[in-house]
Amino acid sequence: MKILKYIPAQLVFFLVIGIILGYYLKLGLQPINTLLIIALLSLATSYFVSRKKGAHYYFTFSTYAVFILIGIASITFKNPRLKEKNYSKYVSKNINETVLVIDQILKSNSYYDNFIAKVVAVNNNKSQGKIKLNFAKDSTGNQFAVDDKILVFENFKEIDKPKNPYQFNYKNYLARQQVYHQMTIYDNSFIYLNKNRTSLKGLAHTFRQKINTALIKNGFKGDELAIINALLLGQRQEISKEIIENYQNAGAIHILAVSGLHVGIILLLLNFLFKPIEQFKNGKVIKLILIVLFLWAFAFIAGLSASVIRAVTMFTAVAIAMATKKEVSTYKTLLISIFFLLLFNPYYLFEVGFQLSYLAVFFIVWIQPQLYNLWQPKYKVVDYPWQLFTVSVAAQLGVLPLSLYYFHQFPGLFFVANLLIIPFLGLILGLGILVIILSLFDILPSFLASIYEYIINLLNTTVGWIGKQESFLFKDISFTIISAVLSYFVIIIFFKWFETKKQPLLKYVLIAVILFQSNLILEKYKTKTSSEFIVFNKPRHSVLAKRIGDNITINHNLDSISTNNAIKDYFIGTNSNINSIKNTIGNVHQINSQKLLVIDSLGIYEGLDFKPEIIWLRNSPKINLQRLIDQIKPKKIVADASNYKSHITHWQKTSKNNNISFHYTVKDGAFIEEL
Repeated sequence: MKILKYIPAQLVFFLVIGIILGYYLKLGLQPINTLLIIALLSLATSYFVSRKKGAHYYFTFSTYAVFILIGIASITFKNPRLKEKNYSKYVSKNINETVLVIDQILKSNSYYDNFIAKVVAVNNNKSQGKIKLNFAKDSTGNQFAVDDKILVFENFKEIDKPKNPYQFNYKNYLARQQVYHQMTIYDNSFIYLNKNRTSLKGLAHTFRQKINTALIKNGFKGDELAIINALLLGQRQEISKEIIENYQNAGAIHILAVSGLHVGIILLLLNFLFKPIEQFKNGKVIKLILIVLFLWAFAFIAGLSASVIRAVTMFTAVAIAMATKKEVSTYKTLLISIFFLLLFNPYYLFEVGFQLSYLAVFFIVWIQPQLYNLWQPKYKVVDYPWQLFTVSVAAQLGVLPLSLYYFHQFPGLFFVANLLIIPFLGLILGLGILVIILSLFDILPSFLASIYEYIINLLNTTVGWIGKQESFLFKDISFTIISAVLSYFVIIIFFKWFETKKQPLLKYVLIAVILFQSNLILEKYKTKTSSEFIVFNKPRHSVLAKRIGDNITINHNLDSISTNNAIKDYFIGTNSNINSIKNTIGNVHQINSQKLLVIDSLGIYEGLDFKPEIIWLRNSPKINLQRLIDQIKPKKIVADASNYKSHITHWQKTSKNNNISFHYTVKDGAFIEEL
């Protein structure tokens, strides 16, 4: 862990602190510019003071402060909302005439084809910024390509917040990609415009399309074609949900994301292929240039994602070190790539893939040698699998806390998947590149295409078998961000003690374990001592949950409760258990001292022997709400997503006229009351 004493490591740390502060503080451009000038002047002053008095800590603290401000400034300057020509400055409340350019193709769902689009102009004003674009699916299909230019007449709508507790926050996810609004297009109500330029992304997309056309012509289709796109072209949009789940459950999802593993293998292949060039004059320099060009060409074709750029940046440094015969420090290479990537796009810091990728590599470099030294086999036939096993364990240790926090599951057979797949990944990638090249020149032999298709099918079958061993898959694990941070303390301090065998560190290991366990006990105590009544937001249905401590009772009218993600997210988030499930909704419910009356499609509320304080309207009851209010005089009215929108508009107006709180789950999210 000498890397912590490495000055660039310290500077990267304070840069990260600055980015986090800048993301949450959301300062304006003027304050940032002022603070930067003051900090730089302080740095210069502290430098001269340090030289005269020999007190270097003045200069050290000033440097740290400057890098924190650089981090704050980098994410502030990247914020599109602060740009002078951001589209939001020209948007009207009515329909907007908007010119868009397709920038990124997202995975489609059952109802929409989804894209990220650049805003070129709004109401004849040149503009900047990005939005999410949703095209309703129809019989003609929406076959857009990157750089396609269209004219639309639609409103800008904000991305919806999560409507149910502990639900994935898609609004925040898109905000970290600088996307804050969306448009939905129906009935092909858009106009194609002529392209005025072709971007690098557009060229890469066109080239990928050409590759796919060639592969389809040679008989590749379905899951096999989707896996080739993921492994070699960095595109996962067409992979089926079942295949994705199989790879996740098997602990092999990293194989489908182009990262350091893939780029490292490609570097070795390129180094082998270009070896003969070294025989010529300046051959080593030419070879290095070619390798670097090919690596960045691959990154370009693969879509320039954060993981791809990180991997190519790191292995570019490795390629230079190999060419100059200098020893390469993986730690320093990682730090260099982190520093420049975050300066280029500080929002990378908040991407899950970016976080997991760097953690996996760091733990492999640090912990794997320690694990490997526990046993050093004499025979290569045993040594190689042992190396792979220790690499897999080190990587899993590095990503485990965050994986539990983000995905709430742990694949117990991850090492089996890695032992079976990674030894052959070089062959799969190398043969895949050959298949693509031969397909592009239309000279791919049918037997080679059949062999490669069989290999991909075998890969999917193997992963599918491992992923379906449910007894080794630990799912629905409740894990908070505090638990994740404390578990990293446990892992890091333990392996630091394991590495140095310094007895004082063992004391800190025990303290870290106690803190981790105490946090788990505290979280469980908070759940045990709290209770809630919840009406979830579920389109066309009604779902009610009562949580008493860590026991949940569900009432619903769903076809199947097992497919309801809102309930699953809730019991994972609260670390609770579903105690009872009833396929019915009662008419009266008690919320502390208040009574809640449910009025469904029958619209019955006459002859009550009590006065309910809360009314829950579901399944569009045909009632006169004004008459109900005059008769019952409720304090709150709740309407869930099972009601017609036309009813909601009238009910909202009536409630407002009577100064009664109206809660609509589609707009306001789930209705939650503490018990």
